[in-house]
Amino acid sequence: MLERITNILVETANVDADKVKPEATLKEDLGIDSLDSVEIVLELETEFDIKIEDEELQGLKTVNDIITLIERKTK
Repeated sequence: MLERITNILVETANVDADKVKPEATLKEDLGIDSLDSVEIVLELETEFDIKIEDEELQGLKTVNDIITLIERKTK
């Protein structure tokens, strides 16, 4: 799953793949802004066939937060 998320971050927000680790913060470590976040969420929803609510988007601070959310929604 980390590989799929990494691909989305790299393709959508031009993130350096080497920096994508579970503990990496989206804003500080990866430089993802609010516009990037919206685009990333759209890609995640398509890739994993899930719906991410606005409140859930607000809670995504690290790559691990994304993994946890997707795992919860795909079970």
